[in-house]
Amino acid sequence: MAILAAACASACALAYPRAAAPTPTAAQRWAPAGIASDEYESSPTFSPDGREFYFMRSDRNFAQWRILQSRCTADGWSPPQPPGFAAARPGLDADPFVSADGKRVYFVSARHDPKGEDLDIYYTQREADGWGEPVRMPTPVNSPASELLPRALADGRLLFGSARAGGFGRGDIYIAAPQRDGSWRVRNFGAPVSSADNEYEAELSRDGRELVAVIDRGDRSHLYRYRLENGRWRELGKVAARADVFQVGPLLSPRGDRLLFAQADGARSGEFFVIDLKPGADQRWPPDCAAAR
Repeated sequence: MAILAAACASACALAYPRAAAPTPTAAQRWAPAGIASDEYESSPTFSPDGREFYFMRSDRNFAQWRILQSRCTADGWSPPQPPGFAAARPGLDADPFVSADGKRVYFVSARHDPKGEDLDIYYTQREADGWGEPVRMPTPVNSPASELLPRALADGRLLFGSARAGGFGRGDIYIAAPQRDGSWRVRNFGAPVSSADNEYEAELSRDGRELVAVIDRGDRSHLYRYRLENGRWRELGKVAARADVFQVGPLLSPRGDRLLFAQADGARSGEFFVIDLKPGADQRWPPDCAAAR
């Protein structure tokens, strides 16, 4: 699948610099035993009770993506396994997201494309014995271009990134709203979040006032913060992460005061990192499996 790699092409090529030492940041590595590996973990999401953890694992070159699931057990996070809705082979599924009520998992997949390149948004419904058969979202949510990092909002709308025609740049952020007749209306999120640069992932806080976007402005893909003030979005600048590698898969805490994301860590791996976005941020998130037992 070339599309996701192309979204961060300049970033991925420089993910593991051979010289420069890591730039010190305020972000802290979040690597529970059994979750961290010598491959690249990204795109985290939790069930509402914090006892199920879904994420994407890629190989060391940020390719061959697959969705994995871990559960909080008496021995800590269980060894990650493909959930029941996962594609039969790697390289097709990415970017899982558990809805706020825990009843759906949204993700992107190229399982419908014989070439394995066109990523569309799917969802699966929780059933009594596991997850149901994945459902591909209709047009205009999906398009001939690839869609990335779907985020289901509490009001039923869907936030995602797409490189579809008619945008402001190489990729933009979009929001889809369900209509009474079962159709969907999709609009560009608009400036300043969408621009002539490549915006391809976004995460919105539950109160709808904080947003973090993954943007490539020609110097690798980095995390940028926005805040809704007086009805307008204002950019607050970069999240304090490493400047020499790319960041992907942002996930805000329920209070919007902490951010979990992925970036390169060492010469052969990508790991999760967490950072406080506000003073007095709730340190109980991400969920601590040991404390939950």
